[in-house]
Amino acid sequence: MQRQRLNRIGHLALPIVGGMVSQVVLNLVDTAMVGVLGKEALAGVGTASFATFMATALVMGLSSGVQTMAARRVGEGRGDEAAVPLNGGLLLALVIGLPMSIVLLAYSSTLFPLINADQGVVDAGLPYFDARLLGVVAVGMNFAFRGYWTGVSQSRRYLHTLLVIHVANIAISYVLIFGKFGFPEMGTEGSGLGTTISLYLGTLVYFALGWKEARKNGFLSRIPRRETMATMLRLSVPAAIQEFLFAAGFTAIFWIVGLMGTAEVAATNILINLVLVAILPAVGLGLAALTLVGEALGRDDPDEASRWAWDVVKVTALILGLLGLPALLIPDQIVMGFTRDQAVIDMARNSMRLMGVAIAIDGVGLVLLHALLGAGAVRQVMAVAVGTQWLLGLPLAWLAGPYFGLGLFAVWATQSAYRILQAVIFVVLWRRRGWTGIKL
Repeated sequence: MQRQRLNRIGHLALPIVGGMVSQVVLNLVDTAMVGVLGKEALAGVGTASFATFMATALVMGLSSGVQTMAARRVGEGRGDEAAVPLNGGLLLALVIGLPMSIVLLAYSSTLFPLINADQGVVDAGLPYFDARLLGVVAVGMNFAFRGYWTGVSQSRRYLHTLLVIHVANIAISYVLIFGKFGFPEMGTEGSGLGTTISLYLGTLVYFALGWKEARKNGFLSRIPRRETMATMLRLSVPAAIQEFLFAAGFTAIFWIVGLMGTAEVAATNILINLVLVAILPAVGLGLAALTLVGEALGRDDPDEASRWAWDVVKVTALILGLLGLPALLIPDQIVMGFTRDQAVIDMARNSMRLMGVAIAIDGVGLVLLHALLGAGAVRQVMAVAVGTQWLLGLPLAWLAGPYFGLGLFAVWATQSAYRILQAVIFVVLWRRRGWTGIKL
């Protein structure tokens, strides 16, 4: 691979990966702080986190629509219109996110126990869930901004803002969880409220940056045309449905594991957080691939788009292969960073090793998923992602866990299997090049 191409990938991906790593550090710090409160608090916040992920997924999907359209406009030489899709994304975040927050807050005490009925888990998780629901609009707007900055190859703006969010989140959550500096001791609710406050702070920073840097590209000065909004919805709705069902799948895993025991839920919370750490480089590199593919197709050069995707795949496979080694070689030491409960450590051990083996293949699938999104093949991506997870991964997890009682490792093996199959399908779709004729 030429150094120039590698530098281009790094210029786009490194700020995104850095921002995502900071997100993971935040999640791990939150997990460690909450872990001090006990096993029920750890399980409750873990369950609530993925319930929140599911609740915000419909607005998170706005990011790929904004990024795809912004990158395509840059490639077409219409950079002065690149922020118009961002305006549409911000409007959709408000229109979708606000009523969603209100409805979910009204019924959260009924919905949350459906995921895990253990009273200790509910008592710890529900206050956190309610506090996080207050931030749905901020999540949608922040993801729309992320899509724009990445789409116009200024991903460092995303990194800078995310660092502000995360520093604020750690500080505020610490104060509210443990009742420091005269504030009441709020426990898990304080953790959720600290995250929500920091998200709105990040939204304000994004608007200030947009006003300074993106007005020349139409930020808050041009109303999206009907066809722009139609394209935005065509790109974002399938991505949003995919994000929602992906998040719902994680929530379903917590429900399935919850039928097996609280220790299994605690171990699953740690494992999933660690998986999300490991795949962050793949997601960041995938977002870089999305922009590179979009720009190349904007220039009407599908061969170059294809080359960019494969170049990013090579970098991703190498990085994730290296990142998987600690999980394979020293699983106990990693898990002990989050809990000293020996039962939880024993349950997580072999699943950690499996993660170390499978993570590089999963990363290849994630890169090509984003490359297909950059080409506009959102329906194909949704069909593959949702189909493999819900028709294969989740039924097998239920059979392996609660039904046959094969244990947590068997559940984890089913999830690795469907993700590997998903990666293989994305490789086939990219090689067939049916995406070359999609117009945006």
